[in-house]
Amino acid sequence: MLIAGNWKMFKGPAETQDFCGALRDRIGPGAVEVAVCPPAVSVPVAVGALADTDIAVFAQNVHWAEEGAFTGEVSASMLAELGAAGSIVGHSERRQYFGETDETVGRRTVRALESGLRVIACVGESEEQRESRQTELVLRLQVESLRDAVGDHDRLVVAYEPVWAIGTGKTATPEQAQEAHAFIRGIIDVPILYGGSVKPDNAESLLALPDVDGALVGGASLDVDSFVSLCETAGRTTS
Repeated sequence: MLIAGNWKMFKGPAETQDFCGALRDRIGPGAVEVAVCPPAVSVPVAVGALADTDIAVFAQNVHWAEEGAFTGEVSASMLAELGAAGSIVGHSERRQYFGETDETVGRRTVRALESGLRVIACVGESEEQRESRQTELVLRLQVESLRDAVGDHDRLVVAYEPVWAIGTGKTATPEQAQEAHAFIRGIIDVPILYGGSVKPDNAESLLALPDVDGALVGGASLDVDSFVSLCETAGRTTS
């Protein structure tokens, strides 16, 4: 089981140093795999602060080119040189605000995996798509595009994040989450995380679902106590 904290555009290097220092004192080796995903400027600080621990550091985005005129982007080899274990790809905020498509998500994923990185690739439907009963269609298009690009890769993880549950306080019911995860698993055979307002008070019911292999955590990962609580809940669920 993997619990990954997506910090989004929070925590610069100084805050990252403090957070990771506290985290390493409270998270030891165990059945649950733990990762933090800081902003690009804080990745090297997190890598240094978490050295000699089992806590991985992922970036939040990675480009498909090895190098070139791509202002503002970061290549997979650069992340590997920093010591990052992998990267998130295709988060709904990247799709919504920065024009990510299924094609570019696939290209980023291919490059990252070819470079030896791990990937957490995000998929999920909007509230409008769910209300119009297009959830399975949207997931099929997103996941099949990913599968066609890289197959059932052993360093690939899919994160199901219903867009309507990200940063809204809404959370998919256990039934909704299980249904979506089972549908995704019928298309691609990789671990599947749930993301979308995961908190300590709802984590147990979600992580206990048969097709949920962990969580991609947003706001609740920004506080050490909250994030540790989630990791402990995952540990109890796994044992």
